[in-house]
Amino acid sequence: MRERFIEKKLVDAVKKMGGFAPKFVSPGLDGMPDRIVLFPMGRIAFVELKVSGEKMRPLQVRRKRQLEKLGFSVYCIDGVEQIDSILNRIGGDGK
Repeated sequence: MRERFIEKKLVDAVKKMGGFAPKFVSPGLDGMPDRIVLFPMGRIAFVELKVSGEKMRPLQVRRKRQLEKLGFSVYCIDGVEQIDSILNRIGGDGK
């Protein structure tokens, strides 16, 4: 399964749940997650997307830890079957 396919499914699912997931580009700061997931009521998380079975690079793991240290949730998705449960954890279930 291609990363682009998983990414499209994520964006569509977020939209269907009332949020949006813009592409996150951070010039000069490599290793940042691919998308920011934004839901109503200020719910926010970062998502890194990978092809099935692929792991985050060491720099991406360091960025994940930096963001988590600041209080943000960061998820790595490598399959469409993970999308719904992660979006519910972020707060896309409306609760």
